[in-house]
Amino acid sequence: MRKIMIEFIKEIALEAGCTALEEMKRLDASRVHAKGTDKDMVTEVDRMIEDQLIAAIHAKFPEHDIYGEETGRSGSGSEFCWIIDPIDGTTSYIHQTPYFSISIGLQQNGVNIAGAVCAPKLGELFWAEKGQGAFLNGERIRVSPRNVLGQSLVATGFACIRAGWKENNLKYFSRIMPDIRDIRRCGSAAVDLAYVACGRYEGFWEMCLNIYDVAAGVLLVEEAGGIVTDMAGGKNFPAQGIVASNGLIHDNFLSYFKEN
Repeated sequence: MRKIMIEFIKEIALEAGCTALEEMKRLDASRVHAKGTDKDMVTEVDRMIEDQLIAAIHAKFPEHDIYGEETGRSGSGSEFCWIIDPIDGTTSYIHQTPYFSISIGLQQNGVNIAGAVCAPKLGELFWAEKGQGAFLNGERIRVSPRNVLGQSLVATGFACIRAGWKENNLKYFSRIMPDIRDIRRCGSAAVDLAYVACGRYEGFWEMCLNIYDVAAGVLLVEEAGGIVTDMAGGKNFPAQGIVASNGLIHDNFLSYFKEN
């Protein structure tokens, strides 16, 4: 059954990626709207892709629940729930930069069992199945072997600032930046987590995310041999922030999020 599901997830992720690329050619200001502020945007394509994915899932698994960023949760309490972010990195998408993705996760009784992150502009499809490893375009991936934080490339985002949080990520950014090799900020948490999984980054942290931002990416990291926690080292992510790493730098990485 899981084999059927992972193949289906890959199929619909690629189809959604094709839709995103085609619609990107026709994207203009009339199809872009503010969610609440001028910094938090949504496009008509976000909703189009979410509707496309929901229709495909309902056709294949009509009894399953679905939780989408744009439409919320629907269903009748199935043990299976599909978690969808139709375009993770909408700002990148609007500005015609490549760091956006389609993120599709599948949970069974609240546990991530399968997921895919499609970055269509980059030509990359990441996927993972619980207990079966993580893959990029058909090749097995593993986290980075670097074990020194000072030699590490890490990523973050600033959803908390876009949301207007008083307590935001800048203080952690300022603490960490002097003690690492460098930081990247691409704008898609799903891509960032996928990059931790394939060893491009040693770590990633962020605040103010939702489960649809990270469900697929978390499974990628874990199946590639990494670790994901909240900012206190527990499992209440993303509500209490999220910290992902190759595992080798994790304790040191977490120390930067402790309040002095």
